Amino acid sequence: MLTHLHISDFTLVDRLDLELENGLTTITGETGAGKSVMLDALALALGDRTDAEKVRAGCNKADIHASFDISQHKHAQKWLEQHELNEGEECILRRVVTSEGRSRAFINGQTVTLSQLRALGEMLIDIHRQHEHQSLLNSKTHQRLLDAFGGLKPLAKQVKQAFHQWHAIHFRLNGIKNQNEELNARFQLLSYQVEELDKLALEQDELGKLEQEQRVLANVETLNTHCAQINALCSNEQGLEDQLRQAVQLLSCLQDKPATLNEAESLLNNAHIYVQEAQAEVGRYMDNQEQDGARLAEVEQRLSAIYEIAQKHRIAPEELERLHHDLSSELSELQSGDEQIETLESQLAEAFTHYQQLALELSKQREFACARLSKAVNRKLAQLDMSHAKLSIALNKTTKGEPSDSGNEHVELMISTNPGQPAKPLIKIASGGELSRVSLAIQVVTAQSTTTPTLVFDEVDVGIGGTTGDEVGRLLRELGKNAQVFCVTHLAQVACKGHQHMHVSKSVSKKASNSKVQVLDEHAKVLEIARMMGGSVESESSLAHAREMLAASA
Repeated sequence: MLTHLHISDFTLVDRLDLELENGLTTITGETGAGKSVMLDALALALGDRTDAEKVRAGCNKADIHASFDISQHKHAQKWLEQHELNEGEECILRRVVTSEGRSRAFINGQTVTLSQLRALGEMLIDIHRQHEHQSLLNSKTHQRLLDAFGGLKPLAKQVKQAFHQWHAIHFRLNGIKNQNEELNARFQLLSYQVEELDKLALEQDELGKLEQEQRVLANVETLNTHCAQINALCSNEQGLEDQLRQAVQLLSCLQDKPATLNEAESLLNNAHIYVQEAQAEVGRYMDNQEQDGARLAEVEQRLSAIYEIAQKHRIAPEELERLHHDLSSELSELQSGDEQIETLESQLAEAFTHYQQLALELSKQREFACARLSKAVNRKLAQLDMSHAKLSIALNKTTKGEPSDSGNEHVELMISTNPGQPAKPLIKIASGGELSRVSLAIQVVTAQSTTTPTLVFDEVDVGIGGTTGDEVGRLLRELGKNAQVFCVTHLAQVACKGHQHMHVSKSVSKKASNSKVQVLDEHAKVLEIARMMGGSVESESSLAHAREMLAASA
């Protein structure tokens, strides 16, 4: 509910701070005093369009703050959480308009767009004035009212979810159909590439080992030449082996050698053995040179195959193993376009069947709710001096038979205001007063199911009086039991029904005009009701009548 309203430098208002209560608050005042100024400012805080003329003459900006208690408003809390604007159980909407016509919007101190301000504002307040902020002129409101009245919100939510499921599959199916050739081409390409890499069968670390082996084998000719030279050095006459043998013989024939020469003889013997072993190893290598040549051809052929495929994919050969893994994974996840279409068409048919089952049940329940709601509203219209008006509810079938998030039909409130006239949409009602009374009748009937905590009626009693005016007041007070209600009125019969009574007055000086709003105490209420009835505030009979009206309304 609206708990506080601050207005500064807005049209005729210098500064205004109002603490607001639950129940019915009536707003009265002389003609021209600015009774609607509070509602105009409130509408601005809710995201209404504005211009520089709304700024008080001579001031730089107009500033409006509207504070709400949202502790019981789950929808508003959820919206604020989704937009990261939640600040607990209080919510403050603010609108600033400069004298140049620019405006800024804030929610809980954070700058927001005008559409965001308007979206949240629609959850918090419903302002009923002549073709402004009229939620009843929006067909989505008609559906929401009917479903809430009939207790159909859970079923309507299921229908909406089923629609979104169907729509998601439908959207994906159309996308795949449009891309079918491209998907099939991709599937074929992946199949060929993976098959080629499968045949290559590159093992882990195989590339590095092959390149090392190839470097060794590529030096076979040089190695053979060097090995032949080594063999010659070792085995030729006066070669290493022969010379080492002679050196050993020279030392071995000596008698009584010093220990040093004995050690030298031992080392030469070892050297002779090592040379023989080295010569044998070189010989074995040279004997296998034909086999090494064949291996070199194999290694180079294998490396050529690896390099060729890497070049084809424009990657380094070291990345082939990762590429093979990635392409295989994509291929395993990717069906051909035709297979996907077949699968999705089956899923789409299932989703449509599920949607239709829920939507048909919702249509059936809505038909029952339509009869009950229209009957209850028409009874209220008769009490509001609109006995000739008949409200009806049209369930218009959706076009083309395709699913929609609202079900198989669009809900629209229709009304005939005179006998013999066909029912027309509410938006075509010419009289703002009639529309206000229709709104009042619907709001009273649906008050138990409404999610909007604050309702505002501006001049709801236009063109009525007497017992009808008294009935309007009674219905507004009844509505105030379940919601916070504000009503701008010129009828004493309505004003006396308020739980709170606000009076608007205007003071005029040579420099400026200023509108003020004050909450009336019990004595001031009596005086205002007496004034509204046309009696003298100094007449005891007028005051007594006013007291009687207030007492009867309590």
